[in-house]
Amino acid sequence: MAQARTEFAAALNQIASEKGVDTEVVLDAIRQAALAAYKKDLTLRNEPIPENFEEFTSKVDPSSGEISVFDGDKNVTPPGFARIAASIAKQVIMQKLNEAERGAILSEYESKVGTVISGNIQRQEGNTFFVDLGRAEGVLPPSEQVHTEIYHTNLRLKFLVKEIREGGRGSEVVVSRSDPALVKALFALEVPEIQSGAVEVKVIAREAGSRTKIAAISTQDGVDPVGSLVGQKGVRVQAVMSELGEEKIDIITYSEDPARFIAAALSPAKDIQVQLDEKSKVATVTVPQNQLSLAIGKGGQNVRLAAKLTGWKIDIVGAEEPEEQGISDESKKTEEKSLEKEAVVIDKKEKAKEEIREEVKEAEEKAVTKEEKEKAEEAGEVLEKAVDEESPQEEKQQLEEAIGETTELPAEETSAEEETDEATDPSKTPGEAVVEAAEENITQAMQDESKGGELQEEPKVDDPKAAADAQADMEESKG
Repeated sequence: MAQARTEFAAALNQIASEKGVDTEVVLDAIRQAALAAYKKDLTLRNEPIPENFEEFTSKVDPSSGEISVFDGDKNVTPPGFARIAASIAKQVIMQKLNEAERGAILSEYESKVGTVISGNIQRQEGNTFFVDLGRAEGVLPPSEQVHTEIYHTNLRLKFLVKEIREGGRGSEVVVSRSDPALVKALFALEVPEIQSGAVEVKVIAREAGSRTKIAAISTQDGVDPVGSLVGQKGVRVQAVMSELGEEKIDIITYSEDPARFIAAALSPAKDIQVQLDEKSKVATVTVPQNQLSLAIGKGGQNVRLAAKLTGWKIDIVGAEEPEEQGISDESKKTEEKSLEKEAVVIDKKEKAKEEIREEVKEAEEKAVTKEEKEKAEEAGEVLEKAVDEESPQEEKQQLEEAIGETTELPAEETSAEEETDEATDPSKTPGEAVVEAAEENITQAMQDESKGGELQEEPKVDDPKAAADAQADMEESKG
């Protein structure tokens, strides 16, 4: 009898140890199984089940394993019940023990929610993967997967224990690879300052598989939150990125000042100006043109993550460069002045040519012969052409005086005749000088013709110097 007691107690302790439950849990499972067996025995013997059967109890001797059934204080255990209970209650006992074991496991993993655990991909059912976590099986649903990762059997990864929830098979451990809290938990493993409380990760915005932004704050003076997470030579952040498949991570300092926080969240963009609309919680951010693409990010990712991180809607506009604006305005003013001066010069030339035409017309009216008229027309054409081809140096000088520029064109060679003509009367415009010369030349030509002298044919010219030479020849013909 003593040996039986010893064997039962040893078996009881072994089962409790294997299942990871208390011995009382095993004994309770045996008691429930005994009642189920008693009820089954009554049915087999065609005896009615008492109306108060729910009040029946059973007792198990933890030393001997002897089982008894009671109706209140009355022992109603039938003869040979131990054998019947053993054959009928085995399945019930195992079921109860499995439930107890599962409950103990789930209770253990409830305390691990929010932490990181390693596991192997065990199998796949549809788009759902099941992970071997050791004592439990984790479920990785599609919503917790990273679209850039490829999962296969026996692949070992770190997972976030996200929650314990009721599924089709009862309670199950849900694990995640895409939750932002996974990044936070991975940093907690790598950064002692987080474990000690010197650094706190305030908020995380993540697009799993691509990029994550983290805002951290220091709770102790002299501790740099960003430097703590990055680590010496980036060793800490590199360890986290390696576990996440080289997902890019931006780490910034958290600030209670929304404008400063938003500016930091848009890193790596710099020189940012932020205007806040507290009522609508909209931030208008102005960035230099050369920082615009950095602020927005590829596909708008940078500004999108910054908005998630800060909780503000962010509108980004490009700033107009002050230097470029100044150059543009000055160029516009210069161009306007140049056009105005050009219009004035053209107007003066037209007036000069009109005066030449009038002088030619008067000369033609005074001419007696056809040859005199032709000579007058030719002289007028030469002088009009001279007006059109007015010296570029003179035009440039007049333009400089109008717009206040100091740039000078290279000096051009001028003939002695041109220098003499220009020095004659500097107060006259080129057009006025040409008209005056036209009047003198046409009058002189008609006088020479009337004296019987021949009017020397005036050469055609293609440039201002040639015009001056032609005018000099006409001067010589007077003598």
